[in-house]
Amino acid sequence: MQQSFITPRPLSESARLAAQERFDRVAKPLGSLGLFESVLTRIAAVQGTDDISLRPRAVLVFCGDHGVVRQGISQCGSDVTLRVARSICENSSNINQMAACADTPVIAIDMGMADSTDCPGLVHLSVGKGTADFSQGPAMTAEQADQAIQAGIHYVKSLAGNGCRLLALGEMGIGNTTSASALASVFLNLPPEQVTGRGSGLSDEGLARKIQVIRQALTVNQPDARDPVSVLAALGGFEIAGIAGACLGAAEAGIPVILDGVISCTAALAAVRICPEVRHCLIASHQGREPSASYLLQALGLTPVLHARMALGEGTGAVMLIPLLDMALQVYKSPHTFAALEMDAYRPLGSS
Repeated sequence: MQQSFITPRPLSESARLAAQERFDRVAKPLGSLGLFESVLTRIAAVQGTDDISLRPRAVLVFCGDHGVVRQGISQCGSDVTLRVARSICENSSNINQMAACADTPVIAIDMGMADSTDCPGLVHLSVGKGTADFSQGPAMTAEQADQAIQAGIHYVKSLAGNGCRLLALGEMGIGNTTSASALASVFLNLPPEQVTGRGSGLSDEGLARKIQVIRQALTVNQPDARDPVSVLAALGGFEIAGIAGACLGAAEAGIPVILDGVISCTAALAAVRICPEVRHCLIASHQGREPSASYLLQALGLTPVLHARMALGEGTGAVMLIPLLDMALQVYKSPHTFAALEMDAYRPLGSS
């Protein structure tokens, strides 16, 4: 029997309606901020109040290594995972530059890198020194999958206990688009070639190799989509399981989470398969260029705000949404209302 891990906090429909009414009092055409209104009113429902707050906030970058890299499915070796994680901790990576513009701290989390000894500032939640090669057998044990999920849950709940109101979820792990593609193939019931992309820039030959490795993994492991934790154990990465746990923890703590690209969306779909109510706390930042992006968002029932064909990872797409939400929130809290202007409020056409 599939365990649920959490008791999700119910959405507050009254808070969502109050937030929409507050938006409608601002002197502007009804619904004219489009998806930004939808996102902020959803945040109100998750937070349980129309006094929406986007601070304190953070970007969590979950890091892990993948044994399947030994099959030649990436341009880079696993040593790059540590290099990028170190640069995040040193505040010099791409995500740090972007998050600085968004006034958002970045936290790098070791969920299972092959080596993290030379990385001061890293949060250590490691489940192992990289996963096994899932083309030869399960990526991790059932116990490791459970441990990684629980670690993500408890870390996010600890942040909630310290007042966190918004999270963006990113990742770093050479080989993780292969893992995510394999997971997406199972969860979406689609063939590997339909959901597998070039990752960091594979050639045609490299892409064909990647698809063949995923096919082999599916044959060897025979994953059962009805048991999402076992699918994560068979084909996942420690960082992907950690992100799934973070989504679960956010649903229990009432924290909205902004998803990045296909890695975090795949992890979020695993979390939703574990506990369907997790869907309510999820926000899609963008639709990237990997083939599985649109399928994953459709399965999650989410509409992305940005369409920029990004594929950088590290949570960069997620953090790009934050300043835009800040702007929309500024309008939401604005004194520039119909009442202040002594105007009649707009009403839907046909209303009396």
